[in-house]
Amino acid sequence: MRVVDTALSGVKVVEPKVFGDDRGFFLETWNLARYTEAGIPARFVQDNMSLSSLGVLRGLHLQHPNAQGKLVYVLAGEIVDAAVDVRVGSPTFGRAVTVVLSDSNKKQIWVPEGFAHGFCVTSPKALVAYKCTELYRPECEIGVAWNDPDVAIDWPLREVTLSPRDSAFSRLRDIPKAALPTY
Repeated sequence: MRVVDTALSGVKVVEPKVFGDDRGFFLETWNLARYTEAGIPARFVQDNMSLSSLGVLRGLHLQHPNAQGKLVYVLAGEIVDAAVDVRVGSPTFGRAVTVVLSDSNKKQIWVPEGFAHGFCVTSPKALVAYKCTELYRPECEIGVAWNDPDVAIDWPLREVTLSPRDSAFSRLRDIPKAALPTY
């Protein structure tokens, strides 16, 4: 597998080694030894899956305390995935990186603890899976507005479908610093 560091320290794009032939393909979506060696030393406690339609945008979510690291990949379809550094005191605080994840490119993104995460579906449907390092705790959830102009994510679509919860998230600058993780 190939691991590519992004502009945000700790956020990595994983390109698994794919073994294909006329029958289809095989790849490892997780291997503790290989991923630890690549700098992703995670112990996962929960796996999640979502199915979404074209234009659905989920996020930007994080938990604090009880932060979740997430290893995200697409089983069917395509998304633009985003990670935002929300660690107070980080030199990249408020910056985002995006990556296209799809069933054809088979890339994964590692979003460590302390980052907000979200994605936008760019195919008719997308089946997204992700492994989490901490259990979901709704009382710890924080959200950042998907269209926060200070974060300035270049989403591929201007018209998106949001949940009522996601549409109510605040700009990063309006979230009290004490409510955010520290660097």
